[in-house]
Amino acid sequence: MGSGLLVHLCTPVTWRLALAAGSLAPPSLLHEGFVHLSTPAQLTWPANALFRGRTDLLSLVIDPARLPGELRWEPAPDAPAEAPFPHHYGPVPVSSVVAVMPYQPGPDGRFTEPIGLPAPEDTVARVRLFDRALAQRRGAAVLPVNGGIAVLDPRFPASHEHNALWMDARSDAATVAAEADRVLGAADLCHRRAVLDDPATATALASQGWHILELPLLLYGGAQPAVTVPPESITVVPVTHEVVRTLWQRAWRRDQPGLDDDAVRQLVDCEALADAVLRVVNLAVLNQRGEPIAGTQLRIDGATAAIEAVMTEPAHRRAGLARALVLDALARARTAGCDAVFLTAVAGGWPHRWYTRLGFTDVGSRFQATCSTIPN
Repeated sequence: MGSGLLVHLCTPVTWRLALAAGSLAPPSLLHEGFVHLSTPAQLTWPANALFRGRTDLLSLVIDPARLPGELRWEPAPDAPAEAPFPHHYGPVPVSSVVAVMPYQPGPDGRFTEPIGLPAPEDTVARVRLFDRALAQRRGAAVLPVNGGIAVLDPRFPASHEHNALWMDARSDAATVAAEADRVLGAADLCHRRAVLDDPATATALASQGWHILELPLLLYGGAQPAVTVPPESITVVPVTHEVVRTLWQRAWRRDQPGLDDDAVRQLVDCEALADAVLRVVNLAVLNQRGEPIAGTQLRIDGATAAIEAVMTEPAHRRAGLARALVLDALARARTAGCDAVFLTAVAGGWPHRWYTRLGFTDVGSRFQATCSTIPN
């Protein structure tokens, strides 16, 4: 018996610890000798038997071809006799996990069969799901809305990224605007932000005064990118959040001079949230005083990774620092077993063209729609 993909249920803490360790080794591995897995069609049985009503579960989408141990299909205690379950006899490497999806029950607390799980070889689907899943997993509150979800974090009201709607493919402009007013307005926010996949909806919102950014998803080099080692003359080092935050502070103050000190603090501090749910590596080039003059952030989530916030201080541009940072991040992602590494850029801008020359390929776009409101 086989399957194109397998699934394992766990909590966010369990997954984050696995990312740090490099493999998933739940208690069942010690006590029973194997890790419990399921096919997507089987997932509702363990979910409802063990976790009914829980809203914090993750479904780890696993490529069985990447599992190093023996995979046996065996009956599970109290499970339907006609449905043997897959058991992996050994730890599950995090590099075999191709996607990490929130798995939530319905209003009655019961779980239904998951939909939209990407096939292991479908790297485009995996990168399309990455940012939405991250937003949902790190959100202080996640609310269903008509046509999508809302993620909210009252600790960081200045962050549009952490207080936004993520809409499904066929949400129309009227629904987006109404739900943004209803949910983000109720949170007393002075902005409205929605992330969309449908260009027609984005165009309709633009006609209503919303600001639209097209953000191409740029996937690096296909299944096995040939990563070039950064030049030896430029040293890229991993740094703590406290070190790289000074670079982000300067960037926000330079690029958004109207922001007050508290807003800048929020926009810098919220960047640390991602590390609670996936593995974050902050990378920087330092000057002789140990201060960051260029930096980026690598986010690793199993076999999929994202490169974020590539930036260089104006006085140090055109020296190859950004290229060194991206190449270093790609090499680290490859070492971690990631076969899908992506980033986003504003369509048509010079960074978009530069990333393309570096080896990234457009695999689709999403649209960021924003507008401001006047405080009462």
